[in-house]
Amino acid sequence: MNYPDKNQLPTLSDRLNYAMAERGLKQEQLAVAAGCTQASIQKLSSGKSQKSRFLASIARALQIDIDWLELGTPPQEQRANHLPPKLRPKDGTPYVLGELSPWDDDTPLDDDEVALPLYKEVEISSGMGRSSVQIDDGRKVRFSKYTLRKAGIDPSNAACATNMGNSNHPLILDRATLGIDKGMRSIIDGQVYALEHDGLLRIKFLYRIPGGIRLRSFNREEYADEDYTFEQVMEQHIQIIGRVFWWSTLNPTNMSLLR
Repeated sequence: MNYPDKNQLPTLSDRLNYAMAERGLKQEQLAVAAGCTQASIQKLSSGKSQKSRFLASIARALQIDIDWLELGTPPQEQRANHLPPKLRPKDGTPYVLGELSPWDDDTPLDDDEVALPLYKEVEISSGMGRSSVQIDDGRKVRFSKYTLRKAGIDPSNAACATNMGNSNHPLILDRATLGIDKGMRSIIDGQVYALEHDGLLRIKFLYRIPGGIRLRSFNREEYADEDYTFEQVMEQHIQIIGRVFWWSTLNPTNMSLLR
């Protein structure tokens, strides 16, 4: 996402409405993603309120910089020109990834970057087609230390994963890269988590319900809520990997660029 300067979007409501339009999110969708009420979003988007304790959550849900949303200050990590060559189109114009891009041993890290492990589904050699969620030893993801600091994430607890499918569309796109805080595994109602579900990597909103948990997709028109008792959680090997605190929105036509 491009960040217009404060002269173009002088108020918080201007910037919020701009970001919502860029992400294609309505007020009620943003409220669900940010864990607040639609009334809170309406007050901010109409200019009736200039402050909210949910601003950080709203910025995360919109995948934008909190300082830009609140103050109009452009983020320091607009590094499109520093992307690896394999992520650049033939005309030389880089895809804007924000703070994150694929990384290999030949790509040096910047001073404000850290290499994070990447989770993926791995087929068990003798498991008759079964899989488990494991760290991909052959690949890491470069990530901004600044983003981790802003989110209050200890780099030693940070990891990444790739979202597959459209269960959370349009909030989280297919093949979006996710930032995961492995240090946060306790359930906060309405937050997004990465899960291992009987060998499958799943990205869901979690809720506590009497005697169990609820898994919810952002795309509720196609994906119904899933309720599990604590006994079913154990039987189906549902484990929380960590809370999702960031995701990318890169969506190039040629997906082979990301493989």
